[in-house]
Amino acid sequence: MLNNVPKILSPELLKVLCEMGHSDVIVLGDGNFPADRFAREGNCKLVRCDGHGVPELLDAILTMMPLDTYVEHPVHLMETAPQDKDLKIEVWDEYKEIIARHDARGEKAIGYYERFEFYEQAKKSYCIVQTGEGAIYANIAIQKGVIQ
Repeated sequence: MLNNVPKILSPELLKVLCEMGHSDVIVLGDGNFPADRFAREGNCKLVRCDGHGVPELLDAILTMMPLDTYVEHPVHLMETAPQDKDLKIEVWDEYKEIIARHDARGEKAIGYYERFEFYEQAKKSYCIVQTGEGAIYANIAIQKGVIQ
């Protein structure tokens, strides 16, 4: 046991966060995200966090890990597909609030990838986390900053 570590972060996920270096990316995939396939195709790590939502994991991770300050957008979301452009993605509002609590740039730290570009970037990540998140378009990529 350790003090001040969010309980939602498993030992396996903590190990991954410790192993990551500056500019490494971790992807939190929603319940529909093909995390296992992309992790195998990209030869990156896979951590399962079934039963947990992305917002809770995002908040816990950002408690332990700063966002990269050397890039304009250290956070990327998956853009909605053209047929879903009018959907209100409520989980994004939660992400914006969480990011603002942990990074002074707030919403300005967030960029967007088209769906298939998000998939390609996920394959290049250090780790993909499969969550049980039920919200659609809840996938998020986070780039690690320098620990000071």
